[in-house]
Amino acid sequence: MNLECIKNVGIGAAYNGGRVLCSFLGKIKAPDHKGAIDLVTEADLGSEKVIIESIHKVFPDHAILAEESGMSGENQGSRWIIDPLDGTTNYTHQLGLFGVSIAFEMEGTIAVGIVLNPVTGELFTAVQGQGAQLNGRPIHVSETSLVSESLLVTGFPYDFSEIFQEAMMRLSNCMRASQGVRRLGSASLDLCFMACGRFEGFWEQNLKPWDTAAGYLIAREAGANITDFSNRAFSIYGSEILATNGWIHEDMLRLLKEQE
Repeated sequence: MNLECIKNVGIGAAYNGGRVLCSFLGKIKAPDHKGAIDLVTEADLGSEKVIIESIHKVFPDHAILAEESGMSGENQGSRWIIDPLDGTTNYTHQLGLFGVSIAFEMEGTIAVGIVLNPVTGELFTAVQGQGAQLNGRPIHVSETSLVSESLLVTGFPYDFSEIFQEAMMRLSNCMRASQGVRRLGSASLDLCFMACGRFEGFWEQNLKPWDTAAGYLIAREAGANITDFSNRAFSIYGSEILATNGWIHEDMLRLLKEQE
């Protein structure tokens, strides 16, 4: 499999999806709702449609796992994992922190990751074993070794009320131990910002494969250590993610477990 070709097709699809998002930005009608606050917009659906069409023009037999349309295709050994709009709530409020996230999974391994913020023009990419890039330039995690000097980022799932107590405990621990904690509302961008050294650590619960697949590879190729909250190997199909620059990983594991 030519991963450079895969990456180029994915980048093209991301830009096509991004153009759809920008064309709707600020013009969204009342959104439909999948859940209490899980917003779905015309832009979300339109972006996903054009992304899938872009991929299938070149790879018609490849499988797709997309946020809105779910699983399709028989060739599951070559599967694209797509979030056409990561940061929907930000988007509907015209806050420019959202992204198009596209990953390519080959025989169960994430081999290519692409995250585009169509507002800022920042394009994060990674190919397995070849490092990570931001707009074509190599990126690496920060070398900050102390949590007290670290800026962290987290997110809360839509079913936040169900894990409120434990989430608040983790947030409180990390806020007191670190330089600060941010909540941006887009897991794929959180991972990419950690990959290029803007944050030292990221944690979240109850994410879906399309939220983390591309960002996971980008962060890992930039040197990140990525596990669950118990230091077990991370899976995009799992329920927890802790990604750090490696230097603060053990301390972050302790903070996420420690009771107040």
